[in-house]
Amino acid sequence: MVHELRGMYSFALWDPNRRGMLVARDPFGIKPLYVADNGKTVRIASQVKALLAGGAVDSSPDPAGHVGFFLWGHVPEPYTLHRGVRALPAGSTLWVDAAGAYAPRHYFEVATELRDAERRGEAMAVSDRAELLREAVLDSVRHHLVADVPVGVFLSSGIDSATLTALATEAGGQLQTVTLGFEEYRGAHEDEVPLAELVARRYSTRHNTVWVRAPSFRDHYDRIVDAMDQPTIDGLNSYFVSLAAAQSGLKVAISGLGGDELFGGYPSFRELPRAVRLLGWGNRVPLLGRGFRVVAASTLSRYTSPKYAGLLEYGGTYPGAYLLRRGLFMPWELPSVLDGDLVRQGWTELRSLTRLARTIDGIRSARLRVSALELSWYMRNQLLRDTDWASMAHSLEVRVPLVDVPLVRTVAALPGLESNGKALLANTPARALPRGVIERRKTGFVVPVRQWLAKQRGRGLRGWAQDIYDHFRAPAGN
Repeated sequence: MVHELRGMYSFALWDPNRRGMLVARDPFGIKPLYVADNGKTVRIASQVKALLAGGAVDSSPDPAGHVGFFLWGHVPEPYTLHRGVRALPAGSTLWVDAAGAYAPRHYFEVATELRDAERRGEAMAVSDRAELLREAVLDSVRHHLVADVPVGVFLSSGIDSATLTALATEAGGQLQTVTLGFEEYRGAHEDEVPLAELVARRYSTRHNTVWVRAPSFRDHYDRIVDAMDQPTIDGLNSYFVSLAAAQSGLKVAISGLGGDELFGGYPSFRELPRAVRLLGWGNRVPLLGRGFRVVAASTLSRYTSPKYAGLLEYGGTYPGAYLLRRGLFMPWELPSVLDGDLVRQGWTELRSLTRLARTIDGIRSARLRVSALELSWYMRNQLLRDTDWASMAHSLEVRVPLVDVPLVRTVAALPGLESNGKALLANTPARALPRGVIERRKTGFVVPVRQWLAKQRGRGLRGWAQDIYDHFRAPAGN
C-alpha cells in the first residue's frame, strides 16, 4: 500500500484478522512517528512528549541523542534524548503483533532513488528537461492543492515560494499568500517583503504581510520552547510564519521547503565538491590532518570558526566536509559541553561519518551526492521536524510540494542541473516570475535570531542551543 500513497503521513492500522498493527511513515519523514518498546508493550505516538506523558517508558538519557543535538543542532534520527524512544525511520513500515515489534522495513531510501535516477538520466536528452520539469512541478502543486478548505502559500522573495505561488494560481484560481517581515531587516537586503508583495501583485493573490519585532520573540519564548518536541536551534521562522498564516484565517498552507535540497540552492552544492577536490589528498595521510587539528584547534577558536581546525582531517571527503558544513559543535569540542564519557558513548553509537557515507553510497554525481546529504540529514532532521511542531502549535497544516516522490525522481534524472537548477525551476510558470526574484542574491528564509538572542541572553546560536538543552534536561514541572 505505501508504494501507492503520495504525500505526507504517519499512521497505525489495526488488522483484526491477523491481530497485528501496521505502522508506517512517509518516504521523506515529513510527519514524525515515535516508538517505545519495553519488551512487553509497544507504544506509538507522533510526539516524544506523548510517550513520556504516558509513563512506563525508559526516559534515561540516550548518549547518542544528547551528543547528536550538540553535534548538529537537532537530534538525528532514529535517536531521541531518551533510551526508550526511537523514531520510526522515514520511508519504512513496522509490523507489531503478539510476538512484539519486528524490525522496520524500508520501502524508500533517498540514496537508492537518486542512484537509480542518475542511471535513468544518462539516457535522457537535455532538450526535454524544461517541459518535463514544468509538468512534474505543476503536477505536484495540483495534488497539494486538493483540500476542503482554502490553501494558502508561505510567500518569501525566493524562487521556490514564488514559483509555487505562480503555479498554484495556474492550477487553482485566486490564492491567499502570507509574508513574514522583520523590523530588524526592514529596508535591508534580507527584507523579504518588497519582492514578496511584488509577486503577490503579479499573480493577483490575496496577500497579507505580518511584521514581527524582537518583543514578539520574548512574548512567545515560553510557548516556542514548550511546542518543541525535541530540542532544536531552528524553527523560529516556521513558528512565526505559521502564526501569521493562522492569524490570516488559513488552515492549510504550502511551503517552498525542499527546493534548495532538490535544485541545488545551498552553498554546499559548490563548497562540498570544491573541498573534496582541493583537500582529498589529506585522506592519504590521515595523521597529518588529525595532528593539525590537535595543534591548531585552541588557537584558531580564539580568532575564527573552530571548524577550520578540522579542514585537513575532515574536508577531503563528502561525509567529513558535510559535517564541517552543517555541524554546530565539532566532535573535538563536545567534551566542553557534555560529560566526556557521555560524548564517547554517543559518538561511538552515532557513527556519523559512516552513516553519512551510506547516504551517498553508489551516487557518482557531485550534485546528487550533496542533494542526498541535504535531503536525508538537514531537511529531514531539522527543517521538516521543525516545520511540523511549529505549524502544529497553531493548528496549521503545512504542505511541501517540492518534497514529493514523483518530482524528486524526475528532477534527479534531469541532466545538466549542476549550475542552473534554480533557474530552470523559475522558468516553469507560464507567466514569468518578476526579474527581481530571479536575479536576487540568495539569503534564505532567515529570522534575526542572533540579534534577538543577543538582546535577551547576550549569546548566539551556541548559547541558544545550551538554553534549549537546559530546558529539555529540566525535571518535569520546572
